Amino acid sequence: MYRNKRKKKYRENLKEQTEEAKRVRKIVFIIAMTVAVFLIIGAVSLFLYVHSAMKPVDPDSEEEVTIEVPIGSSSSTIASILEENGLIRNELVFRMYVKFNNETDFQAGEYTFSPSMEIQELVESLKNGIVMAEPVHTITIPEGLTIDQIAEIYGENLHFSKEDFLEKVNDRAYIEELMQHFPGVLSDDILDEEIRTPLEGYLFASTYDFYEEKPKIENIVEKMLTETEKLVNQYKAEIDEMGWNVHEAVTFASLVEKEAGKIEQRNKIAGVFYNRMEEEMPLQTDPTVLYALGEHKDQVLYEDLEIESPYNTYVVEALPIGPISNFAENSLEAVANPDQSDYLYFLHDSDGQIHYAETYEEHLQNREEHMEE
Repeated sequence: MYRNKRKKKYRENLKEQTEEAKRVRKIVFIIAMTVAVFLIIGAVSLFLYVHSAMKPVDPDSEEEVTIEVPIGSSSSTIASILEENGLIRNELVFRMYVKFNNETDFQAGEYTFSPSMEIQELVESLKNGIVMAEPVHTITIPEGLTIDQIAEIYGENLHFSKEDFLEKVNDRAYIEELMQHFPGVLSDDILDEEIRTPLEGYLFASTYDFYEEKPKIENIVEKMLTETEKLVNQYKAEIDEMGWNVHEAVTFASLVEKEAGKIEQRNKIAGVFYNRMEEEMPLQTDPTVLYALGEHKDQVLYEDLEIESPYNTYVVEALPIGPISNFAENSLEAVANPDQSDYLYFLHDSDGQIHYAETYEEHLQNREEHMEE
């Protein structure tokens, strides 16, 4: 009798426990389903939000919005600029997009965009320095010009004067600021007291588009330095291998630029300069004398060769203290890849041809034969 009661009690307890477990499982299932539903709703909502934020602000807009991306801007700074100007819907989504797609190397400068642009269009434009609008000014800066000549071109074509430009590029505080933004190109060498103009040679020769009626001098200078930086980076490995620092390479390229009127002459002339330096001979290139004189002359006189200047390669050994002009890419390429030869001398004839010699006697013979033409 007692045993039967215990069995009955056991079965009742077991049944209660089973029913309790079912209730618990049911509650857990309901909670889990509820959480899953909320997660799904949240994920869908997030997807829809991000998808919406990725779309153009106004696909039908024809408005043009000009922005400025400062040098050294992070993706967060750029995202803020774009959102503030109504070009993207959400800066956080833009930053996530950039990070997820590993987009880097955005270019500083002025851009004209539209609210109708996709995020990827904006990203590609910022990476490649491409703007949407037609330029207000297009100005060509030729190779072989000094900063003084560059300033004159800008002064004739833009709203500021030549003197305004020269004042800015000789402002030491501004130069030191630029050195922080372009550490791979601008070094302490340009601050030497005997350097005539710190940025001489560093403002790259090219055609530049400007999308504002009155571009700032700072933006112009930084745009030109950006091009120089791109070029130098292309040849950095060769420059290092040749044992030059960037300032020396830029200085060397300016000499090649001024001595070689034709592209095909530049690698050979660079080779001659290398040979002279290896022999510890002065470079004796007339363009450095003219730069030291600070004037243009059709003919350099013997008395000019004696001018005391760290730029005069008839007086100083090896390279001058700094560049004497800007230069084309092929001049820097020639410095990085000079022709191999035994030539130590060259001279130009009246037809623009260059005659090379291995010895001074051969050089004198070339002078007699070709300088009388």
